[in-house]
Amino acid sequence: MLKQLHAPLAWVNGGWQRDVLLTVDGSGHWAEITVNHPAPPGAELLAGPVIPSLVNAHSHAFQRAFVGMAERREAGQDDFWSWRDRMYALALRISPQQLRAVASQLYAELLRGGYTQVCEFHYLHHPAAGQAFEDELDMAWALASAAEDTGIGLTLLPVVYTRSGFAAAGLRPDQHRFAADADWAWRACQRINAAGLPRVNAGVALHSLRGASPADIKRLRDVIGGHDLPLHIHVAEQTAEVADCLAATGQRPLQWLAEGGHLDTRWQLVHATHAEPAEIEAVAASGAGIVICAGTEANLGDGFADLPRWLQAGVPLTVGSDSQVTRGWVEELRWLEYGQRLLHRQRNIAALPGVQPSSAARLFEAAVHGGARAAGFAAWGLTPGARADALVLNRDADGLRGLPDDALLDAVVFGSNGTPWQSVWVAGRARPWREPQRVGDAFQQAMRDLWLGEGIASR
Repeated sequence: MLKQLHAPLAWVNGGWQRDVLLTVDGSGHWAEITVNHPAPPGAELLAGPVIPSLVNAHSHAFQRAFVGMAERREAGQDDFWSWRDRMYALALRISPQQLRAVASQLYAELLRGGYTQVCEFHYLHHPAAGQAFEDELDMAWALASAAEDTGIGLTLLPVVYTRSGFAAAGLRPDQHRFAADADWAWRACQRINAAGLPRVNAGVALHSLRGASPADIKRLRDVIGGHDLPLHIHVAEQTAEVADCLAATGQRPLQWLAEGGHLDTRWQLVHATHAEPAEIEAVAASGAGIVICAGTEANLGDGFADLPRWLQAGVPLTVGSDSQVTRGWVEELRWLEYGQRLLHRQRNIAALPGVQPSSAARLFEAAVHGGARAAGFAAWGLTPGARADALVLNRDADGLRGLPDDALLDAVVFGSNGTPWQSVWVAGRARPWREPQRVGDAFQQAMRDLWLGEGIASR
């Protein structure tokens, strides 16, 4: 049965359109989008302008329990590597039940932040010390249950992780939960897709070039063959990683992937922070996309991606919440642009005069289209065939009140405070605005159990 929604204004095909009729089919996808169409009898009238939601293309859900726990420097230097070692204290002990509680809280927050699909870069595969799993995918199923708890869509990406560095023969003792070769990850991907869970699909991932050997990469490419599914990898996030790759291979990470003929349109290069112009051109020629996580990259001190050159090259680009210090796409897009403004001491870096003069619109459109590919979908946004996901803006929200239509998206990204929409839709249904009490209670209990004695109140 078809369901009809009508919006006074909607972001369709890269711009605002009036009187938009949005028809949802029985599977929860857009059947038809018609502009300049009066509301027919029986259509549900939406109370504000409608924009696409975004895909969160890179998430480590368990790290939501670590937010705020690494924001002090007692001595010495603090950087990505010291942060990572402290984060392992959480990774080594979180249980499937605790992961479900933490991920449910996170996914509810991501929905409020305007994401309706999350790509989970999942490497917590195995039991912690003293635990045993009945099913080797218990941690993955915990994430799927959290998605069902909240109504968000989920792309699970089981990660290949076999070594701790370019010169290492294997993983460190504090990385034992991560161990997975290409065959394990491919088996996990197949089982997840075969389960037929609503709004859950799977791809695969490689942790990084330091975390997976050339043999691992070849094997993963061999086992997935021609299957059209997303393949993600952390790459070129830190300068130390680039230096280590140069020392081990004679090439920079992106250079090694591109010149080795590894990349194609299925690949998503997460971070890609430290890229030379020739590497960007090579990635563009391959058809691979990139996922910039500006909030996390700022929090960890990684550096600035070369946003103008990535955009100019036409590389598919989207965003992710990564370590969860930011959990809404407005802040991610804002950080993308503001970082470049600080770096170049100019304004509207992402804008393309004569084509797209709005920085917000150019970044938003890139994220809409790049997100589809990152999650393994043929389409995303307000377009026929895409899942019927959307955000209904609140024109009385801080920063939006009184603005002309043409300025609304600019104000959402650069002028809004908090959450500038009044409802979030997934598969043609409005989702609860706040997480259920049970989700918040379970999260609080998990945090007490994980951090009791380390700064979290016991009450």
